[in-house]
Amino acid sequence: MSRTLIVSNRLPTKVLRNDDGLTFQPSEGGLATGLGSIYKQGENLWIGWPGLFVQDAAEEEYIRTELRADNMAPVFLTKAEIRDFYEGFSNSTLWPTFHYFSEFATYEQSHWDAYVRVNEKFCAAVLAQAGPEDTIWIHDYQLLLLPEMLRKARPEASIGFFLHIPFPSQELIRVLPWREQLLRGMLGADLIGFHTFGYLRHFLSAVSHLLGLPAQNGQIETASRTVRVDAFPMGIDYERYALAAASPEAQAHEAVYLEALRDTRVILSIDRLDYTKGIAQRLRAFDLLLQRYPEWRGQVSLIMLVVPSRDQVAQYASLKEEIDELVGRFNAQYRTIGWNPILYFYRSLPLEELAALYRLAEVALVTPIRDGMNLVAKEYVASKIDQRGVLILSERAGAARELSDAIIINPTDMGQLAEAMHEALVMTEDEQVARMTAMQALVKRYNIFAWTKLFMNQLAYTKMKQHTLATEMLTPVVTTQLLADYHGAKQRLLLLDYDGTLVGFHPNPQRAEPDQELRLLLRALSELPDTRVVVISGRDRATLTKWLGHLPIDFIAEHGVWLRAAGQEWELFQALRNDWMRDLRPVLELYVARTAGSFIEEKDFSLVWHYRRVDTDLGEVRARELLAHLSFMTANTDLQVMEGNKVLEIKNAGINKGTAAARWLAANPVDFILALGDDRTDEDTFRAMPPEAYTVRVGAGVRSLARFNISSPTEVRQLLRKLLV
Repeated sequence: MSRTLIVSNRLPTKVLRNDDGLTFQPSEGGLATGLGSIYKQGENLWIGWPGLFVQDAAEEEYIRTELRADNMAPVFLTKAEIRDFYEGFSNSTLWPTFHYFSEFATYEQSHWDAYVRVNEKFCAAVLAQAGPEDTIWIHDYQLLLLPEMLRKARPEASIGFFLHIPFPSQELIRVLPWREQLLRGMLGADLIGFHTFGYLRHFLSAVSHLLGLPAQNGQIETASRTVRVDAFPMGIDYERYALAAASPEAQAHEAVYLEALRDTRVILSIDRLDYTKGIAQRLRAFDLLLQRYPEWRGQVSLIMLVVPSRDQVAQYASLKEEIDELVGRFNAQYRTIGWNPILYFYRSLPLEELAALYRLAEVALVTPIRDGMNLVAKEYVASKIDQRGVLILSERAGAARELSDAIIINPTDMGQLAEAMHEALVMTEDEQVARMTAMQALVKRYNIFAWTKLFMNQLAYTKMKQHTLATEMLTPVVTTQLLADYHGAKQRLLLLDYDGTLVGFHPNPQRAEPDQELRLLLRALSELPDTRVVVISGRDRATLTKWLGHLPIDFIAEHGVWLRAAGQEWELFQALRNDWMRDLRPVLELYVARTAGSFIEEKDFSLVWHYRRVDTDLGEVRARELLAHLSFMTANTDLQVMEGNKVLEIKNAGINKGTAAARWLAANPVDFILALGDDRTDEDTFRAMPPEAYTVRVGAGVRSLARFNISSPTEVRQLLRKLLV
């Protein structure tokens, strides 16, 4: 029976050591709540660190046994691993980089080495538990390498990954010395989730720029399969917060607070101590509010709850000092006998006390400089059971993409934030209720359980689509059968594409000439009895003649325009015209002028615009523009615009590799065919082949009409050499 394995840095239960021994305490947090609906069912499992450094094997076994009863499996980490992997690479390299605070990032090789080791330790722990049919869902930035590690060990596994923090612009990602390893690590998953479309777009851009992998419609074509990328905004347990806010305990706490505050109105700020949260900025904005609108002095207080976090780290300790100093200065400046402008608490609160603060706060300030989602905003909305209250939300929090009825602000614009507080304080009750009702409906519908269900359903669908659309890899078993069929045939045909199949791509296409190894290989194949070798390429006939014309092989050039049998002259497939080229060449020249690195290749009967050497983003944009331009100009003509690998080609319609290959087959019957190609132009060849032909797409993971996949030109040559034995 298949199971679901949740994997995260921390378990939903933390183990504590005190004078009486070990205690097990549930961890607070939306993720533990939401995933409780998964890992607590049946034989499902949550794998992670229990938060304790064990002293001996007996203690380790005791913890393992106790956690197993609650469907958890611990990964035990050492103090050195937590120092270098967690506090080091995870929180001193990835956290600041992903939150756009790269000036705080460190790049220590020892931290990276620890990050790799701990991900390997998690991999071993997962492999010890996971069966072949199990689904694995990995969470967050501490385990970016884990999906690929698991993929290598279990190629067919169903693996999901979700990033709970922002994914930054590729310009920031490229600063990391280990950027390619991190991206490839994430691409080990079948489905990668982010909170917002913006983070998703940044990831696709990074993969395109740094790994050169094609992505279209949220799907990335890797060497082994298609990876889907999507946005899944995370929710909260709405009912939990709504019920807590309505509870007698919360009402009692609120009564105590109101008695202390008297008639003072409340603006609420709740955050973990972190430089990404914009805490100091909102203090300065509150000061600006009191300067611009003196009438609020004595009338409004800012309740600031800061939850302790890593205050031994230099940046956090400095931030704590700055907050303390600002609170002290503003209170000293504005305080009266009966009024404190800022009520500052440096601690965490239990849920009922937190709900009481949400209840009494007329305004909530959720203004991070950068945040993945920020669930505090949603908690505040869920807790406003009377629908009175105003949410001021940073445009740089993921929640801003959903909660559009909040007052959305730029968190670094002090003036805008001060004006937003004033606007919130004077907002009518009718408008408050209208805004809050709309936000509550959204938060209630898209809660943590809906988020969990949606991700798991999409992971199952993604895996199903992979199996449906996947082209089978050319496995050793298939290769053995191919060789047996080849040797048993009386007449054999090898149809071989050139660029991307026999040789790899080169930034300058004219420098992709065949090496001596390839020339010798093609000659040896052509000398095999009853075997015809045909190089079927988009190359012009002059280039093919120069590079390979001395060999006793056949050619199909310019995607089927020119044909040449071994030892004979070139002949046209059919009469064609090229007078259209003088009209369309100026269009291509215009795009060359606008696109540095692009160039035009002119063949006998086609024009090609190459953009392999162009910046990735610019090349894709210009290619789309040029494709639309050319498609308009060639409409209702006998021309077609064809997309290849980093090329656009204009040619006569109705002639392609497939029609040329079909004509060759009609004139030369065979009982064994091996056709190899790597891009869209070769799909025409595959389409023209009989069902029993061995059609092979080079570059695995791509949807193709070919029956089989092979990874690279290197493996193509290895396969062809086996035919010689």
